[in-house]
This record gives sequence, structure tokens and C-alpha cells, in this order.
Amino acid sequence: ASSASLIGGGAVPRPGEVTLAHYGVLFLDEFPEFSRTVLEVLRQPLEDSQITITRSRYSYTFPSRFILVAAQNPCPCGNYEQENLECTCHTSSVERYRKKISGPLLDRIDLDINVPRLEYKDLMSNPSDDLEKETSGKVQSRVERARLVQAERFKKSKTNHEMDPDELKTFCEIDEESNSLLELAANKYQLSGRSIHRILKVARTIADLAGSKDIDLQHLTESLQYRLREDPTA
Repeated sequence: ASSASLIGGGAVPRPGEVTLAHYGVLFLDEFPEFSRTVLEVLRQPLEDSQITITRSRYSYTFPSRFILVAAQNPCPCGNYEQENLECTCHTSSVERYRKKISGPLLDRIDLDINVPRLEYKDLMSNPSDDLEKETSGKVQSRVERARLVQAERFKKSKTNHEMDPDELKTFCEIDEESNSLLELAANKYQLSGRSIHRILKVARTIADLAGSKDIDLQHLTESLQYRLREDPTA
């Protein structure tokens, strides 16, 4: 994919995939296989929910409020740290592969989740057989209730993700214990201001999904788990 196909462009600029995915989902598979130059153009639409393309006489602004879902393998061969599988990649190759995704771009991604390889029995099992798992219908109900809470909080159609700094201070207050944990994580992992704000926004959403008025330590801890990334080659 070219930058123009992703964000838009041309002599007379036309919208790209980020605009075609407006109010939807943009899924980029094999994330590190995209050109780094192409990936870096995602930073503006992810931050501003719009993309501006400038030409000599005009500037064009297209909407781009989308959910980015990106997937990648743990390494080029796909077997790094996989149980019972041998990784054929050199350590430097793994490091080079992962560094294709820049820190500023990762800063704009709220949730970083490792998806383990499924065992055969798990792959072939019927989800309805596990009575302890939430059904999609129950998850949907929790999400809808959380969205109603947010609509009431902001008095308009708005989500926690869109909070400005003043709203963040008002609606994302945390107790002393949680603040100490966040400070410890910020210092240890050298978190940017953007990362800290996103941790608090995600914690606020986790609390909303749990039906909690306040952000508790467990909500902040879960949010941190989605943000802190250990260097696999260290």
C-alpha cells in the first residue's frame, strides 16, 4: 500500500482507506510488512480523527474517525517464544522486525494484546460448552451500558477516548495507591504524556464496563497491562 492509498492523495486528492473506514474499523494485517513511511502517516488521523492533504493552491481535509486494528507475528518466522516451536530468526532480525513500528505510532495504540497459539482441542471446541465464558450478547449489553454512561457523562455523543485534558482531570481521578503505581510505571518504562493519558482513558472505560463509578486499582492495573511492552530481545 502507498501513503496515498492509505490516507488519500492524487492531483485532485481523493479519500484513502482511513476515510473510507470513517466510523468503522480499519484492519491492517501483517503490520510490520507495511513500509515504515506508510505507517507513519497514520499518526495524524489517529490523533486528530481527520487527515489534511495540502496542494499548492488548496488544502483538503477528510474525516477519519476509525478504530485501528493491527495484527503482526512475534517475529518474521512467527515462532518466537512459541511453546514447542523453534524460532529460526536471529535476535537482530527479531529486533529489526519489531522496530518497524515506531514508538510514536505505538503511543497512539491503546491496547496491545498477545494472542497465544490455540491448541487443537480449543480450536475445535464449542464455545457454548463453557458456561463460565460470557456470550457475545452479554458483552454487547455491557458495552451498550458503558456507552450510555459516557453519553451521560459528557452530555453528548462522545467516548472516553475523546476526552480533552480538562475532562481527563475531572473524570479520571485516581486514589493515592493507584497514583503511586502509575508513577512507578511511568518512571520505569519512561512513558510519554500521551501514554499516561491513554492509560487513564482505558482505565476509565474498564471501570465503566464494570459498572464502577470510580477508577479502582484493579482497573488501572488492567489498563497498564495493555500498555507496557517489554523488549523481547533484551
